[in-house]
Amino acid sequence: MITPLMLTGRSTDHLVTLSGQHRLQFNATKAFLALQQQATKAGFKLMPASSFRDFNRQLAIWNGKFEGTRSVLDAQSQPIDIHALSEGERCVAILKWSALPGASRHHWGTEIDIYDPFRLPEGQSLQLEPWEYEDGGYFAELNEWLTENMSAYDFYRPFTHKESDIAYEPWHISYWPLSHEASLAYTPDILKSVLEEENIYGKQWLLAHLDEIFARYIVLPE
Repeated sequence: MITPLMLTGRSTDHLVTLSGQHRLQFNATKAFLALQQQATKAGFKLMPASSFRDFNRQLAIWNGKFEGTRSVLDAQSQPIDIHALSEGERCVAILKWSALPGASRHHWGTEIDIYDPFRLPEGQSLQLEPWEYEDGGYFAELNEWLTENMSAYDFYRPFTHKESDIAYEPWHISYWPLSHEASLAYTPDILKSVLEEENIYGKQWLLAHLDEIFARYIVLPE
């Protein structure tokens, strides 16, 4: 059973090694390796760009964006001047692309950002932006193959709903049997406790809008 500490990225007891520094839950690891093997047969080198991310890593991303030392993008992937925004506007802008520390699905050990390093042009760094996975992008064929095949291994894309306030992320796949369990276990009280206990920038505005934040950015259609 997944615990609040596991759900919020403050424990790694639910994880095993996938490869290198990448970690997932055991059943998610087995499923991804099977999907990876099938992708190889189809001519793709399916690799994780990101998997489990702990609380402190997500906190550094969030606080860096909030204070302007990391870039914040709008819905068209264009940079935003974060210093021109109010506290609440900063939080909403960051939430478009980045989860709150303690509320990232990457804490669960069920989520993987994928790419194919062999299809990335020499000298080009991975951006993890939609254009890379859409028609004409480096990973368009891999994206299409995943659409046709990943459900056979119980993976789906949680961030592709047009009505969502969260940006479109075709690279992000989720192992549904475990991520569904985690989503049911994650409650507003868990998020509240993290916001109260940790040094998360913008926490007062976030606590004041907890129910709205939970409904718009935590509870996702499946």
